[in-house]
Amino acid sequence: MTRHFLRDDDLSQAEQTEILNLAIELKKDRFAVRPLAGPQTVAVIFDKSSTRTRVSFAVGIADLGGSPLIISTANSQLGGKETAADTARVLERQVAAIVWRTFAQSGLEEMAAGTTVPVINGLSDEFHPCQLLADLLTIREHRGELAGRTVTFVGDGACNMAQSYLLAGTVAGMHVRIASPAGYAPDPQVVDDARAAALLTGGSVTLFTDPIAAVSEADVVVTDTWVSMGKEEEKALRLDELRDYRVDAALLAHAQPDALFLHCLPADRGYEVTAEVIDGPQSVIWDEAENRLHAQKALLVWLLARTSA
Repeated sequence: MTRHFLRDDDLSQAEQTEILNLAIELKKDRFAVRPLAGPQTVAVIFDKSSTRTRVSFAVGIADLGGSPLIISTANSQLGGKETAADTARVLERQVAAIVWRTFAQSGLEEMAAGTTVPVINGLSDEFHPCQLLADLLTIREHRGELAGRTVTFVGDGACNMAQSYLLAGTVAGMHVRIASPAGYAPDPQVVDDARAAALLTGGSVTLFTDPIAAVSEADVVVTDTWVSMGKEEEKALRLDELRDYRVDAALLAHAQPDALFLHCLPADRGYEVTAEVIDGPQSVIWDEAENRLHAQKALLVWLLARTSA
């Protein structure tokens, strides 16, 4: 059976923990496990520009003994003359896994349904599950056990990071709070799915419009850019409607005194977060950025083992 990672709740709590445990071990010894030695090739496809996803997957695949094949859809047939399913059937005969950073989640689902090699969501408009593995790894490193912790996402609750926090956080048994204006609430189906996961793990989901109430006593505070790729024409409107959701020192002061601040980057300093916070002592963004490498390596090792079993 082929395992894919298209959204955060594709993993159970036990599976998520297993991957995070492996990531911790791989961070201690980057070259301890090399399932791609040969080298085998992993296709890494980009519909969108990227820094952290591109670098972390390319380096991670090489660390695992493999060869990353970076593909831009601007220079391929995918999405043009060829469907995602047909592309997947071509690639599966030559690569060990496929990573795709794209727009619609439906494209990833189509690709996964048409191939026998693991497909990994490198980012979609709906979810950013690889980033969440890195975020959870970072929280574990700094605060230990995830279950029972309270994490608050502040800003655009409908963005892929907020929705992935809902799923990954509840799978981990965390209490996930989303603070956003009413018009920026997460997809109700994602909220329902997160609440279903929380019933199994002891986590919870709470939606707020008041950022102060949402941040109160939180262990972790997270935000993301207010103007994601594809939303540039809405910039002026978004800056106006989200201005009360900026994470500054005054807002962060309502969280636990040792609360962590996370941001997946790139950050629009002065908009969703002030320089005082992102560069401050509670910020762990550089650990978070590095942990993309270790978490994704662990994910690849885990998926390859289960697909070949």
